[in-house]
Amino acid sequence: MSGRTFVATVPESLSGVRIDRAVALLTGVSRSTAAALVAGGQVLLDGGPVASRSRPLAAGAVLSVELPEPVAIVPDRSVAFSVVFEDEALVIVDKPPGVIVHPGAGRRDGTLVAGLLARYPDLAEVGDPTRPGVVHRLDRGTSGLLAVARTPEAHAALGAQLRARTAGRRYVALVTGHVASDRGVVDAPIGRSDRMPTRMAVSVTGRPARTTYEVLRRLDVLMGEQGAVEAPATLLACSLETGRTHQIRVHLSAIGHPVVGDDRYGGTTRRILRPGRVFLHAAELSLDHPVSGERMSWTSELPTDLRLVLGRD
Repeated sequence: MSGRTFVATVPESLSGVRIDRAVALLTGVSRSTAAALVAGGQVLLDGGPVASRSRPLAAGAVLSVELPEPVAIVPDRSVAFSVVFEDEALVIVDKPPGVIVHPGAGRRDGTLVAGLLARYPDLAEVGDPTRPGVVHRLDRGTSGLLAVARTPEAHAALGAQLRARTAGRRYVALVTGHVASDRGVVDAPIGRSDRMPTRMAVSVTGRPARTTYEVLRRLDVLMGEQGAVEAPATLLACSLETGRTHQIRVHLSAIGHPVVGDDRYGGTTRRILRPGRVFLHAAELSLDHPVSGERMSWTSELPTDLRLVLGRD
């Protein structure tokens, strides 16, 4: 079987999880594909084949998965997104909520990269073929600014800025409750949840993560089934010093102020936003241009659905 090999040491958070589910979580393939890989002998534990897809994993074991070649992404002009800047090296996208950035976990159609490939065919040669040109991502329910590299050199340069924490990313979030301090820092490592491996959590075994926040406004917003109950909320500006999965959502939940609309991390507010939408918007992005080195910045206004929550039309 031709393809690529994924190798990882099983983390404590996946101890006891059946192997087909773990393979799906770690590699992004569907559960059925993971089961087929086990059945075909393409999944090894500590160098030996796995007989049953329901076999539970043990922390510390070495998991090896021979993955098939990634399915080519079909360009799709129907995917909606706005471009706020473009040149031969760089594209800055304003992503609407509800759009998945790249294929994964069984979702292949309607992704942002499919829309990007339709507009910029040269992206097919940049970076990982399953996420061409992408150097960072936004969750499906998050809107806002995203940088995309158009050349391998730009991809490497932008990736280096993110790793060095020189790229600036500022988000606007509405959280439940009134945040007491006008400014604060959440400095807490993030890893996979021990109880629910599909979620992230503050964990002593996680990777370093740091989020700063500033209160923009304390207010009461209409919540409840019919929007008839006023509840305290705080509008925050959050800046990332690291870029862990779900970092802002996890950190704000950890301090007792989950993001409004975030069912996964405790921000349920009886649907004042449509299902899957969270009140989180990537409002500002700044970086050094990968060719000229010039410092550049872009901003994105709050979308209409978020402004309506704040009582603005």
